[in-house]
Amino acid sequence: MNRVTEIPKPPPRPADAHKGTAGLVLVVAGSRGMAGAAALTGNAALRGGAGLVRIATPDAALDTVAALAPCCTTAPLPDDGACVKPRAAGRILELADEQHVLAMGPGLGQTLGVKSVVRAVLAALKIPVVLDADALNVLAGSAEESLAKARVPLLLTPHPGEAARLLGTSAKDIQADREAAAAKLARLGAVAVLKGAGTVVCDGRRLYVNETGNPGMATAGSGDVLTGLMAALVAAGMEPFDAAVLAVWAHGRAGDLAAERLGDLGLTALDVLRCVPEALRLQ
Repeated sequence: MNRVTEIPKPPPRPADAHKGTAGLVLVVAGSRGMAGAAALTGNAALRGGAGLVRIATPDAALDTVAALAPCCTTAPLPDDGACVKPRAAGRILELADEQHVLAMGPGLGQTLGVKSVVRAVLAALKIPVVLDADALNVLAGSAEESLAKARVPLLLTPHPGEAARLLGTSAKDIQADREAAAAKLARLGAVAVLKGAGTVVCDGRRLYVNETGNPGMATAGSGDVLTGLMAALVAAGMEPFDAAVLAVWAHGRAGDLAAERLGDLGLTALDVLRCVPEALRLQ
């Protein structure tokens, strides 16, 4: 395994860039009561440099998401009053045809409808996808089968508990050898991003262990910010492994900048989000 230490630089933006060339991101996230996860992911994609972000979310959460992410466009998905219904998969695939990358999972819920949607989208998608949170949770027990059907670059971003469910083991075993766990996740055919202190990024050939970040980032929504940031960098044209490494580094650096100003006790995901552009500018 080749150990990577150099942090890739974000791609330069040409002088004649416009929002259509700066990266188009589709976010599929949220449910009734979890609108914040969708909004954080979409806002983070914009902070990461995406030119246009569309958030597709259950109709029950749409108005709240739109209010929390006014710079993103939104699209309603069929729902059961809270979470997406199976027929939402077709609408997601229609929306994805116009995008450069899909970020899917934060706050979606773990209903049978969500599971059906995630599996159907993975089997038919034509653009790279960043999978996080509930898009990973609903694959527990069938991850290898479901991910094998995908024909696009995959980026998996589990925390230790989600990684354990994907691999059929315990979070304790994941934490006992994080690098080995990330390598096992990468064998599912993806760039694996095992979150936590010393986030590990692995694609089966290369491995990166992050050194930025602090305990204050152990707060709800922090992972949603990482998902949106990573999607933005993929949409900008970065190779998935490089995008993952830069996103992890910059996300941690943003948390460090926030902690320098506020202390690491009481940080929120919004504090990290606000510092993302500065973290990327320091590269």
